[in-house]
Parts: sequence; C-alpha cells; structure tokens
Amino acid sequence: MTAPELNPSDYAATLAELKSEVRAARFTAQRQVNLEVIRLYWRIGRSLSARASSAAWGSKVVTRLADDLRAEFPDMRGFSGRNLRYMRAFADAWPFDSEFGQEPVAQLPWGHITVLLDRLHDQPTRDWYAREAAAHGWSRNVLDHHIRTSAHERLAAAPSNFRTTLTSTDSDLAQQLTKDPYVLDFLALDGSSKERDLEDAMVNRIIATLRELETGFSFVGRQVHFDVDGDDFYVDLLFFHVVQLRYVVVELKTGKFEPAFAGQLGFYVALVDDVLRLPQHANTVGILLVTGKNDAVVRYSLGGAGAPVAVSSYELLPPDVQASLPSEGDITRALGGA
Repeated sequence: MTAPELNPSDYAATLAELKSEVRAARFTAQRQVNLEVIRLYWRIGRSLSARASSAAWGSKVVTRLADDLRAEFPDMRGFSGRNLRYMRAFADAWPFDSEFGQEPVAQLPWGHITVLLDRLHDQPTRDWYAREAAAHGWSRNVLDHHIRTSAHERLAAAPSNFRTTLTSTDSDLAQQLTKDPYVLDFLALDGSSKERDLEDAMVNRIIATLRELETGFSFVGRQVHFDVDGDDFYVDLLFFHVVQLRYVVVELKTGKFEPAFAGQLGFYVALVDDVLRLPQHANTVGILLVTGKNDAVVRYSLGGAGAPVAVSSYELLPPDVQASLPSEGDITRALGGA
C-alpha cells in the first residue's frame, strides 16, 4: 500500500500537467533546432549561389568543399556534395529576407524540402505544398503522395450543394473536405471491382484511405446499421472529422453517377444527422464516390437535394497503367477463345 505522504490527492493531476509541460518543451526545442538547421542550410546555399557564376566554382570545388566541411565537423550530418547542391537550389527557390522563420517552408524538415525541390518546378505550387505540409504536419510520405496525385488541383474541387444547404461559413469549411477525383490506386483494384470489393479494400487499407481523404478524418465504421421503424439501412463508410467536428457519410458506387444516388446519400446524411449528431457537432455531410459523372446531371440532381452532399469520381489505377493493361478481348483471344 502506498504511504499517504507519498500519494497526495492531487498527485495524478500534477503528474499529468508536468508530463504535458515536458512534451510541449521538447516539441518546441525540436522545432527550434530544425529551424536553425534549415536556416544554416539556406545560408550555405545562398553563399554557393552567389559564387555559381564563377567558373572557378564548378562541381569539383563543391565536392571538395563538402569533404572539408565533413572533416571539420565530423559529428554533423548533411555535408555531402549532393546536399550542398540541394542547399543552393533551396536558396534559389526561396530567396528569403529577414523574415525567414515565418515562411512555411522553414518549418519543414530538410527531407520535405528536398522532395519539394525534386518533384516540383513551379514555385507557386511548391509554396502551396509547403504551406499545406506545415499546416497539417504531413509526413514525408504523405507529402510525396499528395504531390504524386496532384492534390493542389483536386482539393475542394468536388461539385456539391453545400452553398444552398449550409451557412456560408460552414459551406466553405465543408467544401474543404472534398476532392475530385480521389486517387485510390493504393487499393490495387481495377474497374471491374464490385462495390463490396472496393469497400473491403478501403477498410483493409484504412491508413492509406485516411491519408487520401485528408488530415482530420477518423474512421467510425463500415456498413453502419440503422433501424428506422423496423426497416434496416446500412451506411457504406462513416467517418468523423475531428477538426470540423462533423460526421461524413461516404457512399460507394462502381458505376457512373445517377440522380437516384444523390437521393440515397441524402437520406443517409439526414439519418446520421438525426441519430448520431450531437448539439456541438457541425452539420453532417455526404460524399458520393462514383467511377464517372456528367457534371450537368450532377448539378441538376444536387439542386433538388435537401441534404448537403458532394459528388466525386475516383481513380483506381493511374491512366498510364490502365492503358497498358490488356482488354477483355485481348485476354479472350490469348486464351484461345472466340
């Protein structure tokens, strides 16, 4: 038994408070160290960039400089010739002034910055990904995924009726939850997959699914059951957005959009909103995923829907991979069929 003098009534609360303080201090220290490293790399890059026009400062001199820096600072990593060239590219891409520490890219780890330099060549697009990565705490893999799938062109792009079914402020927030199209190539499925196959694969790869849905989504369940006066209904996938505090109903269809789909999803949204939503929650919204859509048909259909819903297409395999796959006829002929 613990002696009373060693277990005051407020001990647990005090311990929890101090743990929180220590974690916060460690996080602040790590961010400050990262900022100083990035600032150092930028200054080295600026110095190299200023000398780039001189014929005397060719690649061999940069390699020698890297060797000398490693010899002088053997306990420091990052002074390879390749990294010095990244530093120069970094300084050229972001010619900061004295407000360096306020720039989103300055908050990112060095590995993230090299991804931006390698994968992107348009500076406004680099700046967009730097802002999003800093704001949402994307890992390097998440950043790479979003660049590969052109997230800057897809975010908030899905057609919806949010502006007519939600307040203006809530409509803007809800629209930020959407993409068009969703890239689900990590599921390793093709266009012949059934809805249940798609649902199974998304749940089995839930971490990758959440990454594609975007920051803030948490998984509630699949085939979520609702009993409406003795009639059974099942929501394909149910999520909760922990930042916006709202449920998000995701309905899957393996065919082209049909007006009836919007009505079905609207019913599920109203059901979740009535049964699960708490007073402090924002309005429930729905996202319908289809393999294709006629935007004019979608617009007319959503105009008559009473619940807030959006319609997005999804891609299972990249177009170049799809194009390289044999058709059903090719396979039949190869097998000796008619």
